[in-house]
Amino acid sequence: MTSTPTGAGALETPGLKRRLACFLYEAVLLFGVVMAAGLVWGVLTEQRQALVGQHGLQAVVFIVLGIYFVWFWSRKGQTLAMQTWHIRLLRADGSPLSRGRALCRYLLAWLWFLPALLILWLTGPSSGPVVTTVLLGGVLAYAALARLHPTRQYLHDVICSTRLVTWRPTGRQAS
Repeated sequence: MTSTPTGAGALETPGLKRRLACFLYEAVLLFGVVMAAGLVWGVLTEQRQALVGQHGLQAVVFIVLGIYFVWFWSRKGQTLAMQTWHIRLLRADGSPLSRGRALCRYLLAWLWFLPALLILWLTGPSSGPVVTTVLLGGVLAYAALARLHPTRQYLHDVICSTRLVTWRPTGRQAS
């Protein structure tokens, strides 16, 4: 089975709703990845209390997520969620990503969360609903910024010269 771009334009940008649905599905899948990393961290460090070793755990999760995204993006241009939603990540010229460019995109993709996290840090301790609302609002505001770009790409994609495109498998298994 091979994969080719679909539609009249070989590099058609998926709609914002579809990309956000993929984002949400990715979060569900990453829950398992983060839980496994936390379990391994807890066992290896013999962690008995949640706040002991918190920064080490955060660093490990950051690295594990980086490995996950860089490996999938540089190997196939798609994570598991992106395969489900028929979205592929390519360079702006349509070629596959190198590991270096995938790493750059991973680091810049944290722009989704940084403004909201900065607001939460500046305002001090908050309740769970406040944190959720601020993070959700920040993510939706960042996603809405894609509407300002001519090809509807996210800011981190523009900076990294990458783009999300519609990509469907061809061959016997294609629907």
